[in-house]
Amino acid sequence: MKAFRIDRYKGEIREAEAPEPVVGERDVLVNVHAAGVNHLDIMLARGQFSATLPYELPLTLGHDVAGVVERVGPGVTRFAVGDEVFARPADLRIGAFAERIAIAEHDVALKPTTLTMTEAASLPLVALSAWQALVERADVKAGQRVLIHGGAGGFGSIAIQLAKHLGAFVATTASGSNVEWLKQLGADEVIDYRSEDFESRLHGYDLVIDTVGGANLEKSLRVLRPGGRALSLVGPPDPGFARQLGLNAGLRLAMRGLSAQIRRQARRLDVDYSFLFMRADGAQLAHIAALVDTGALHPVIGRVLPFAETPAAVSAVEAGGLRGKVVVSLVG
Repeated sequence: MKAFRIDRYKGEIREAEAPEPVVGERDVLVNVHAAGVNHLDIMLARGQFSATLPYELPLTLGHDVAGVVERVGPGVTRFAVGDEVFARPADLRIGAFAERIAIAEHDVALKPTTLTMTEAASLPLVALSAWQALVERADVKAGQRVLIHGGAGGFGSIAIQLAKHLGAFVATTASGSNVEWLKQLGADEVIDYRSEDFESRLHGYDLVIDTVGGANLEKSLRVLRPGGRALSLVGPPDPGFARQLGLNAGLRLAMRGLSAQIRRQARRLDVDYSFLFMRADGAQLAHIAALVDTGALHPVIGRVLPFAETPAAVSAVEAGGLRGKVVVSLVG
């Protein structure tokens, strides 16, 4: 089976033969039609999670998939051969940059009927991240004020739409060339990060979702109202993340230390900080698919490349500057 893999951390992503997936009792085997590319693929390739996610090398990358069910395990009840599906495979079971992938049934959902395979493959990781931030963690209500950094990116472009659907007033940061487009997407206020300081313009926000980290995260704490919360997709990781992964005592202590400074700053400002590392969830994907099919959400794709150019697709994500997601297509 053809796949794109890394042999070692910080090595090149190369096309290689990979073993056929093992289909467990509650797994579905998906014939991959398209796969989304995410910054998480780059982070894994660099070894940034090697201490907390014990992948075996060589490793097939790819966290977003859309395709057709080719086979089901004997315990599968929700899917049948021929179903069109999309998914974010669970951690330690990724591998969408391949011709086929076996995924746990509970991590899979039927593909939105209104989308192509390429469009569907752009959604799982970013849409689940947005759902888990805005709905599950923050429980955003109508009238609340939400700041989403990096609005033009894959995550931001979906999170803006979902926050607007929930009734929030939505601010975002982006380059000036994207201002009008982001307003059409649903943003109420767009700050050009190249020429404006969001901290001087925004005050009293209920939620900030950070995709930048560092000084940007520290400034984000100061635009929150007392009792507001900051969620970061880029860290630093916190004790909650350590519990989520079931890490040992030494790693839990390390995570506590990494986030100690930002958590202290948050407490001084009477706000909350936490790190969000999204998880696979087929039931949530089904809710997202319903929102897509009613027109509340639509994918934003910056570039589509053929499967043979997967390394170039990863490089395009790393270079940045595109609106929305980069997708590789295996069919057509």
